Parts: sequence; C-alpha cells; structure tokens
Amino acid sequence: MSAPRFWDPEGTKFGVPTYPWRLAPDGLATRAQLRAAGLRPGGQEIAAQILWRSRRARGGIRAAYLYRIDLAKPVRPMTPAKRAALAKANTARRTCPGCGRDAGYVIPTSLGICATCPPWLAA
Repeated sequence: MSAPRFWDPEGTKFGVPTYPWRLAPDGLATRAQLRAAGLRPGGQEIAAQILWRSRRARGGIRAAYLYRIDLAKPVRPMTPAKRAALAKANTARRTCPGCGRDAGYVIPTSLGICATCPPWLAA
C-alpha cells in the first residue's frame, strides 16, 4: 500500500512538513486550536501544514498551518481601551442608518438597514 497523497514529513515535496487530514503529530496545533487553549503563535514560523482535498477550494486543495505548542505564547489580555473600542464598533454595527435605532442584531451589509425600516431608506 502506498503512502497517503499528502504525506511528506520531511518537507521535500511541499517545502514544509506536510501531513494529511487528522494525521499531524502531537505537539503541533492550528491557530484556532492554540486560541482555544489560550495561546498564540507568538511570531514563530510555520512548523508544518495539513493538506486535504476540498470541492470548495479554488485549486481543489485546502491547507491548515501548524505551529509548535511549546513555542506558543499566552494570549495578551484585553485592555480597557480595547474593550471600549470593541463595544463602540459593535454598537455601530447594530445601529440602523435609516431610523437611528439599535436593531438588537448586526445589520446585514446586503440590506443596509434594519428589517423594520421601509425599503426606500436603503438607497
């Protein structure tokens, strides 16, 4: 039996160690996995990648980059200024430009106004 299509742990074929879906070694994690653990890559280079076939991707192949967990750093804490800026930005996304009210949800950019405003206000 031959090796899986994306099996290249030495990095000779793809330039970086490459593994197929769900076959990456322990000690490596994606950005999302690091974030779930309260970590960030912290400026380190990509240690490896996972490749898999996908009908959604333009070239038919998708990639997820892996980072070493032992070199990851803790996530920086949210400062009061960042928290206030984030709250202000989220409020702006919920405020309807047509009627000026807080819609209680993020207004879709495709509509441009809240659901209760008349359609002619969208223009």
